[in-house]
Amino acid sequence: MTRNRPVPRADWNGRPHPVNPASPEPRPSRPSRPDPLDPKDRPARLSVGVVGAGRVGPALAASLQLAGHRPVAVSGVSDASVRRAGALLPDVPLVPPAEVLARAELVLLTVPDDALPGLVEGFADTGAVRPGQLVVHTSGRHGTRVLDPLLRAGALPLALHPAMTFTGTAVDVQRLAGCSFGVTAPDELRLAAEALVIEMGGEPEWIAEEMRPLYHAALALGANHLVTLVAESMELLRAAGVGAPDRMLGPLLGAALDNALRSGDAALTGPVARGDAGTVAAHVTELRKHAPATVAGYLAMARATADRALAHGLLKPELAEDLLDVLAHGAEETR
Repeated sequence: MTRNRPVPRADWNGRPHPVNPASPEPRPSRPSRPDPLDPKDRPARLSVGVVGAGRVGPALAASLQLAGHRPVAVSGVSDASVRRAGALLPDVPLVPPAEVLARAELVLLTVPDDALPGLVEGFADTGAVRPGQLVVHTSGRHGTRVLDPLLRAGALPLALHPAMTFTGTAVDVQRLAGCSFGVTAPDELRLAAEALVIEMGGEPEWIAEEMRPLYHAALALGANHLVTLVAESMELLRAAGVGAPDRMLGPLLGAALDNALRSGDAALTGPVARGDAGTVAAHVTELRKHAPATVAGYLAMARATADRALAHGLLKPELAEDLLDVLAHGAEETR
């Protein structure tokens, strides 16, 4: 979705520069994001540092570089992180985390969710943060409260979580075009947060601090579990003799995803939504024989599907009783 609105300008201390509505600055187009201004003419270009060269940090820094910002330092420990940094941020020095903060005006903390609080506490204890320094984390679970220990040093906290899976390669930079970001920021930094997201080609979605865990759970349920389901489905198809399960599943899953995004529960099809209890029972029998580790997941998803199909009038009540009996019996045998 493209928005016809000016790119918010800010001095990166949260104070917006005035924008003349009669002559708005055009938003960068997607996916190539050409900018009408030469980088040297754009205001408030920032030096960017990355703490944690996983799959996300180098891609975001490379995207910011396309918008005219200057990556100046990156930290990484593993061989894979060093390779990613070298591929996406060539000529940017690899330095310890404290040195990243010393060099950068905008610091991206791109570490796992559970590691973020400890990292922040460590920076607070060592006085690594400077007044006016933008500190951005990319955790889906956390808002800006996790950065509170850095506020005493005058840090400017932002939570910018790209709702995207990352490969750790250059393709991630292009995938940011049109990607939604879950954004949490203090009121005085909202324009700065939105400007950064838009410069990366993204779409800001504002998430309240207290709703971040629920927001993140929703994404994990949809995206992470989808990978597990698809991988299990391909394994079962191979066991059934299908030579190219990816080619078989691609069109089917693509259509199912498109229908689900368009129509929600109305897109439900298959034996559970139809109330075909005998077919579901046969599924459970075969899964127990060939892939017992998948039975619990199949039953749980079938029960959730049956509940939604019933609630939306897709599963006839007279057919639901036998189906629910099959699922309950299967769950009891699994326990």
